[in-house]
Amino acid sequence: MATLRNNRFRNEQSEVDTGPLNDILFILLMFFLMISTLANPNVIKMSVPRAKSDTKQKQSVVVSVDKDKNFYVGSKKIIADSLEPALRKFIHEGDSIKPAVVINADSVAQWGEIVRVMKIARKLGATTSATVTGSE
Repeated sequence: MATLRNNRFRNEQSEVDTGPLNDILFILLMFFLMISTLANPNVIKMSVPRAKSDTKQKQSVVVSVDKDKNFYVGSKKIIADSLEPALRKFIHEGDSIKPAVVINADSVAQWGEIVRVMKIARKLGATTSATVTGSE
C-alpha cells in the first residue's frame, strides 16, 4: 500500500499559475513609465523675474460706418459730431498700453468718413485698422 501512495505522488506535477503575475507586471511597467515622464533630472532651476504691476490687456474699440454715414461705437449709434467724445470714453489717454480702433466700413461708405474716424483715433493716441465689407 505504501508503494501505491508513493507512485501516486510521483505522477502528480505541481504548476504555478502565472496569469495574475502578467497583470501585476503590466501594471508596474505602466506605473514606472508614467512616473519617469514626470520626473526629469535634467531640469535647471532658475529664478524668473516677477511683474511689479498687473498686466493690462490691449483694449480695442470697434467703430462701424454704414452707407448712410451712420456711425456705431460698439453697437451704439453715435451722431457724427459726438464721435470724438464717444471714443474718448473708451480710449484713456496716458495708458501704458496703446489702444486699437477697428473700423468696419460698408463698401459703399465714403472714404472721407473712414479717414475722419482714423484721424480722431490717432488724435486720441490709438492705432487704427480698417476692414471694408460688401453691402447686401
